[in-house]
Parts: sequence; C-alpha cells; structure tokens
Amino acid sequence: MSTMNISLPESLKDLVDKQVTERGYRTSREYVRALIRADQERLSLRKLLLEGARSPTAATIDETCFRGLRKRARQAAK
Repeated sequence: MSTMNISLPESLKDLVDKQVTERGYRTSREYVRALIRADQERLSLRKLLLEGARSPTAATIDETCFRGLRKRARQAAK
C-alpha cells in the first residue's frame, strides 16, 4: 500500500474532522478513502450511462413492458 500526504486549508480540515465525527468514521483516513471509493463508483456509473446512451435501441419500452417488469418485481419480492 502506498502513502499519500496532503495539505488542507484549516477550513477543509475542520470539515473533514466534523464529517468523521458526524458520520461515524474512525479516522480521517477512513473518510477520505470512502470519498475516493464513492468517486470511483460515480465515474463507473457515468461511464455505463454514456455507453448506454450511445448504444442502439434494443427494444421499445411501452406499457406492456412495464406491466411485465412490475409483475416480475412482485414475484421476486415474495
């Protein structure tokens, strides 16, 4: 594992300390790691959304399709 040291203005350090306390993180390191992981997830989702937007339409979504999805969701919930 690599180490990275960062310098923050006092206002950002105070924010980090507050978030650590309020959100139940044990350390500022844990909080920063969570922020980085969340950003990775956001970037992955953005990539998937852009790929989906660029892909050709596979099927038309209509009321029949939504009825089928609702039925499957109800069955899965049982």
